[in-house]
Amino acid sequence: MPSTTGPLAGLRVLELAGLAPAPFACTVLSDLGAEVLRIDRASDEQPFAVPRSDPPPSDPLTRGRRSVAVDLKAPAGAELVLALAESADVFVEGFRPGVCERLGIGPRECRERNPRLVYARMTGYGQDGPMAQRAGHDINYLSLAGALEPLGPAGAPPLPPLNYVADFGGGGMLLVVGVLAALWERDRSGRGQVVDASMVEGAALITSVLHGLRARGLWNEQRGANLFDGSAPFYAAYECADGRYVAVGALEPKFFATLLAGLGLEDAPDLPGQFDRSGWPRLGARIAGVFKTRPRDEWAELFAASDACVTPVLSPFEAHEHPHNAARGTFVEVAGVRQPGPAPRFSRTPGGVAGPSPSPGADGAEALSDWGVPGDRIAALTDAGVVR
Repeated sequence: MPSTTGPLAGLRVLELAGLAPAPFACTVLSDLGAEVLRIDRASDEQPFAVPRSDPPPSDPLTRGRRSVAVDLKAPAGAELVLALAESADVFVEGFRPGVCERLGIGPRECRERNPRLVYARMTGYGQDGPMAQRAGHDINYLSLAGALEPLGPAGAPPLPPLNYVADFGGGGMLLVVGVLAALWERDRSGRGQVVDASMVEGAALITSVLHGLRARGLWNEQRGANLFDGSAPFYAAYECADGRYVAVGALEPKFFATLLAGLGLEDAPDLPGQFDRSGWPRLGARIAGVFKTRPRDEWAELFAASDACVTPVLSPFEAHEHPHNAARGTFVEVAGVRQPGPAPRFSRTPGGVAGPSPSPGADGAEALSDWGVPGDRIAALTDAGVVR
């Protein structure tokens, strides 16, 4: 059994294997100390036609849990999941609405066995509504939530921010929030409930700041013409002499003054004012011209001790080398794969990575036994091909 030391130690989570947001949520719960048992498919069917390796590399989205491979379409497989739900605190699934019900492992069946169970559901569009059954991905959820349209330069199509926002921010993170909130409420009521986490609604929630700025007259609905979308010269990325970039976030006037001093522009004649929007193109061009004179890491060193809010733009695969990230241990290595470590941090009950990602079904007999399934039943299910 993976050792757990975090604040969620003792919490049991049953996870139905899925894609991106739900596994990410379970990784967060595992890093915080929960024991997560992943139910993988008993067949070799894969959701994506991606190249496979043997053994597969450790995947941060499935680290820290054990795996049992179960044929969910077999009645005995569904019955096994229900038996495991009796010992679980949380059940996480990311199928389209109605799939678990058709398999006989929906909220009603699970909570009949365990009324205290928190049944967490991750979907794109939610459990109901006109689009509930539609297929989609991060870019679709962002577009429907109003989160995609503001992203990107003026005069060009909106740019999707990889799949960070809907899948992981509005999806996985808010699923974790929903689970923890339901567990807190359970302590008072003694009853579990269903958490309906929609990535459209999560992505919409993340845009709250824009609605507030617009209401105050501080947000221009034209893309590429606002403080935080890269059009303000004091909140943008600049190319350096080596073709790499620095990020500038000198929003406050005192930080902007520090930026100009570091660039040698504090006494430059005819320099537009910081909030003179008509002068932003000229101001940005002056700043860009200076940044082009040195390589990225020289600028990073020059501004390292100042409050100019200038930082190097690091790739995901060099970020671990930065002195701050190295000092904090922001990245860890698990089974030879460097990846982000657990967050946030706790003073008394630190979280941690319980182990690498499992091969599907690798922990079947041991994990099922730990979850209370009798040995003769495990053997019978294995012989029948219900458990691989």
